[in-house]
Amino acid sequence: MTELTYRATGVDPTRAEKSLAQIRERIARTRTPEVIGDIGAFGGLFASPGADRVLVATTDGVGTKLEIARLLDRHEVVGTDLVHHCVNDAMAMGAEPLFFLDYFSTSRIDPAVFARVVGAMADACAAHGCALIGGETAEMPGMYHPGAYDVAGFLVGMVAREAILRPDSVSEGDVCIGLASSGLHTNGYTLARAIAARIAGEQGRDVKEALTTPHPELGGRTLGDALLVPHTSYLSQFRALRSSTHVRSIAHLTGGGWEGNLPRALPAGLGAVIDRGTWEVPAIFRVLAELGTVPEVDQWDTWNMGIGLVVIVPASDAPAALRVVPGAVAIGRVEATSGPRRVRWAA
Repeated sequence: MTELTYRATGVDPTRAEKSLAQIRERIARTRTPEVIGDIGAFGGLFASPGADRVLVATTDGVGTKLEIARLLDRHEVVGTDLVHHCVNDAMAMGAEPLFFLDYFSTSRIDPAVFARVVGAMADACAAHGCALIGGETAEMPGMYHPGAYDVAGFLVGMVAREAILRPDSVSEGDVCIGLASSGLHTNGYTLARAIAARIAGEQGRDVKEALTTPHPELGGRTLGDALLVPHTSYLSQFRALRSSTHVRSIAHLTGGGWEGNLPRALPAGLGAVIDRGTWEVPAIFRVLAELGTVPEVDQWDTWNMGIGLVVIVPASDAPAALRVVPGAVAIGRVEATSGPRRVRWAA
């Protein structure tokens, strides 16, 4: 009987280390004074920030945006998105990023793809002063079709105990400040992909062709280009707001759209009335809605519709918030509510 080895089943234990070697210098650029040791141990070490500081932990993935990135050979956006999404989630609690870890899983590691994805993570971490202190790379034959992979990110941030952002600090009459998104960010891509598949089928083309054909309503850009714009990081805007206003609470508009996220930044009994006329919904959302005949309620319950972050401040601080963050818009206010839905659209 033929002997079976780990390599014979499709797993090469040395492939991950050889792939990691390609980006060690980029990872080294993320190192901060608090990092202890080097990549390669069984755990990453980071000096404690102190007893008066609270750690904030968050984790996320990129969802089925991965499939569009793979299909169009745009792997860097995956690594960037993963870091930016996690930075924003920790920031919604008031935290600055400290360190990041990743998980990369595939049937067989392609060193070039791995380097593009994880290298982009390292570059995004370095840009945010966040140390990439470790991760896990797994080969799992039979779990993924050829060329497919999945990633997850884990970020730990820090906030002073008295500066934690809590929904219970929000009051009726506070103002909602909207910060523009760059597109879908990392959510609602299963619906977007279904729309692309539908139009491809109706036109007798494959999905890749549908994604790479210039679209007049997108200013000549392709649907694929519009869908692969990186997830915006709002850390610099948050810092400006924190130094000039009293930030009460923050909602990062991710999966579940408006109703699924804005109420998470509000205490029980309060909702928000939002004036959708205060900003222009970007073309990518209008195009997707038209091509997919997506009901309006599903659009707003799935996508961010052009606002990626909602920052809640006292009404007296709203002018300062608009002044320190170019492009920010006062989009609504906090109000009492008793209905099942806590986001109300202004007439």
